[in-house]
Order: sequence, then C-alpha cells, then structure tokens
Amino acid sequence: MARKASKSLSHNGSILIMCSRPMSSIPTRFTVPSVDQIAVEERARSFQTRSIKNDAKLAGLRMAVSMLDLTTLEGKDTPGKVASLCRKAMQPMPAKYGAPKCAAVCVYPNMVRAACDITAGSGIAVASVATAFPSGQFPLRLKLRDVEFAVAQGATEIDMVIDRGAFLTGEYGKVAREIATVKEACGPAHLKVIFETGELETYDRVRLISDIAMRSGADFIKTSTGKVSPAATMAVTLVMLEAVRDFYYETGRIIGIKPAGGIRTSKETLHYLVMVKETLGDRWLTPELVRFGASSLVTDLTMQIAKMVDGNYQSGDYFSLA
Repeated sequence: MARKASKSLSHNGSILIMCSRPMSSIPTRFTVPSVDQIAVEERARSFQTRSIKNDAKLAGLRMAVSMLDLTTLEGKDTPGKVASLCRKAMQPMPAKYGAPKCAAVCVYPNMVRAACDITAGSGIAVASVATAFPSGQFPLRLKLRDVEFAVAQGATEIDMVIDRGAFLTGEYGKVAREIATVKEACGPAHLKVIFETGELETYDRVRLISDIAMRSGADFIKTSTGKVSPAATMAVTLVMLEAVRDFYYETGRIIGIKPAGGIRTSKETLHYLVMVKETLGDRWLTPELVRFGASSLVTDLTMQIAKMVDGNYQSGDYFSLA
C-alpha cells in the first residue's frame, strides 16, 4: 500500500518505556509520540460531515454487517441464547436483501463449545473473552488457563483485557510481557487486546498502549469491553488507527482494529468506516482487519438496508433482536 499524506496529530515529544525483564518476543523500549487533543478531536468530527451517496451507503451498510462481532456477555447466557445469536450471525436478514453473514460471535469461554456446534462450517469465527474479563484482575497463571480453555473448546479468536491497574501505575513492562505470554497461549487463535479506553482517560495513554500491544504480538487492538462508559469514541479510535498506520509504515505488519461498545446506529458505523478508509486506506476495509463489537447494532443496520432496498422503513418489531 502506497503511503498517503495525512494530517499529523502528534507532537515531536515521545515517551520512553524500559521493560525491566524483557522477553525475546517484545522490545525493551517503546518510543511513542504524544497526541494533540484538539487536533485529534477536530479531525474525528470531520469524518461525520462526509456526504455518502445511496449506492455507496448501501454498500457500506452491507460491509458493516460483514464486520460485526455479535456479542453476548451476560451472566444469564445459556446455550439456547448463544444458539440464537449464532443463527442471527449466519443470516442477519432474509437473503433478498443481499446482507452478508457476520464476521464472528463473541461469548464467554464456557459458551464457546455451544457456539462452535452451531457455526460449524459457516465460516463465522468464534471469539471468546478471556484473561479475567472485564477487570483483568487475576493472576497471570489463571488468565492463561482461561485462554487455554477457550482455545481448547474451539475459539479461533481471543479477546483479552489488559491489566489497567498495572498500566496506570507505569508497569509497562509487565503489561507487555503479559500480552506476549497470552499471545503464546493462544496458539493458532488470533489475539485481540482490549484497552478499556474509558479507564485510560488520556489520548497519550491510548497511543502508548496501542504501541505496546502491537509490539507485544496483538493481531487486533480493541477499544473497550462494553462494560465501562465511555466506550468507543471516534477520537479514541482515530488515535488507535494512526498508531496502526505508523506501525505498518515502520514494520510492514498489518494490525486489525475493533471499536466496541456504544456504537448503536448505522450512521455512526458509516462514519467509522469513512475514518478507516481515510486514515488507513481501502486495504483495511475487510472483516479480517476491522470489526465492530456489537449486540444491538445489527438490528439498525439491517433495518436501514431493508429501507434502502424496499423503499420503506419498518419497525424494529419486524426484526429479530440480537
């Protein structure tokens, strides 16, 4: 992918991190730019002003459906509820509307087997949250058992949470080593690293953890668990997208990104897709590199697709809720 011009949102300053006990799989130091808060928020708002024509809008809505990780992460989850979610992921709406299947379903580790049984042969990934989701406040040995169990049950993607307490107290080496160790435990499964950006409070911290995660083996970086407010925002996601872009320019390694939590409407989702396109380029506009963590978003996307195809807007009562 050719490098394209982009407005810089960073100062020349940097943060240097030393890992006290480096592993061979991660660097001993990280140097990242600080973020211009005013510039990043202004640019994030600018993506909401783009005019999208009807044909492009319909294509974008269908693309967004293909990027959904349909999620159920509740204490009342049952195999039956997971089965319903999986069927929704396999066929979000009647075939006449041309909507693709969703990218994945995301469940707790003990629901992975139920999800795999339903989705077998469909091409839909089964993701599982792990590492003491959503707090991350377990000893590492237990987090690794969490991951190993989910993978053994059939999960092909692991959504881990970082130890925000360690990160916020400056234990960056510990966070980096934990991500690298979890990546090893994933085996063939892809690793998404959840930052819980609502608890990090500053864009500089989001930029810093993005770099740490990517250099420690993350396949995806992800904003939020959906359990903390604020969750995904366009400005936070833009900081992460720029980190992905700069890491690609430096290393040639392509990292995926997953905004999750709080994205509920088709309009918002299209804004995110525009931001991905203008920051990273068309190469990233694929379910292999962009996901949306969602439980209710699929309903609004499918309602909007039906409206564009049929010419009339139907009530949500006519659409099964995920």
